[in-house]
Amino acid sequence: MGNNRVLFFLFISCFCWAQDTLTNNKVNVDFSGYMDGYYAYDFNNSTQLTKQPFFYNHNRHNEFNINIALFRGVITYENIYAKLSFQAGTYVDDNYSNERIKNINEAFLGVYLDAAKKHTLEMGIFSSYIGFESAITGTNLTLTRSILAENSPYFMTGLKYNYNVSKQWMFSGLLTNGWQRIAKPNNSIPPSFGTQIVYKPSETSLLNWSTFVGKENYFGAFEMRYFSNFYWDTTWDSKWRTIIGFDFGLQKRKALNESYVNWWSPVLITQYTISSKWQTAARLEYYQDKHNVIIAQTNPFSTYGYSLNFDYLFNTKAKFRVEARYLAAKEPLFYDNTNDNFSITTSLSFEYN
Repeated sequence: MGNNRVLFFLFISCFCWAQDTLTNNKVNVDFSGYMDGYYAYDFNNSTQLTKQPFFYNHNRHNEFNINIALFRGVITYENIYAKLSFQAGTYVDDNYSNERIKNINEAFLGVYLDAAKKHTLEMGIFSSYIGFESAITGTNLTLTRSILAENSPYFMTGLKYNYNVSKQWMFSGLLTNGWQRIAKPNNSIPPSFGTQIVYKPSETSLLNWSTFVGKENYFGAFEMRYFSNFYWDTTWDSKWRTIIGFDFGLQKRKALNESYVNWWSPVLITQYTISSKWQTAARLEYYQDKHNVIIAQTNPFSTYGYSLNFDYLFNTKAKFRVEARYLAAKEPLFYDNTNDNFSITTSLSFEYN
């Protein structure tokens, strides 16, 4: 904790110094942040601290807490930019349990490779290029994350190349330390590889396809993993917005005579804007991981679920949310050895810049 305090102090000091003394040299400094407080109650949970072991956000049962608190700083100078974000909260406890560096959300340097700023190169710790739901609650259509989002990477560490071809197309290629990792658990394996293709046919519609290829630990051995994430995000009019997503992964397992096992998950989310102050969203999802590649369980993991949330917008930066969520399965996958699960989560979030 002492080292984190020293690092945080140096971070503030450096950015304040830059803001006060370098403005005339065309160095731009921006600060922003985000905070998300919550209370959740799992009606099928009588003894556990967390709601469910496969959730990593808003996952404390019967307890008021902070999901994530962020403080960001960005410096830009000519064709160079740097971003550093500090974080705290139960999101950090749950997602960074195996990392030595826990309180850094993002820390990377970037450079524009051409005058038109179509080509960029970034290196460091950055947010994942996979999926449509981030750790920032206010930007997601639902309060809690879908099961597919909770069980795919939230962050990556490595090298990222971006090419903004036009207003419609963007391509990225990545070399990383692996599936949601800061430090590599095994330095003998090569870097993982990733791609991202974004297509915007219009101002209100976006299609994204992201892939991951690399060796990951499965039953004690690092074997090849292939993963694909696809989603379509469209705003129909001033009232309706819909996201359709689909994840599919393959994992090699030596114990099965060099064969591959798979997991997959579809999700559908629709948001309706009632007024300038009120929104509601519904989600339908399914997640199947019968070989427990991603979700470690004693039983084959297969569940479907629904959720409904209502949001009240105090202004463009602050939001209060309430969500009811139901999950069901044939096997007793949930705490207290049950086949279904019902929980209610509330959240108050604020983004500032």
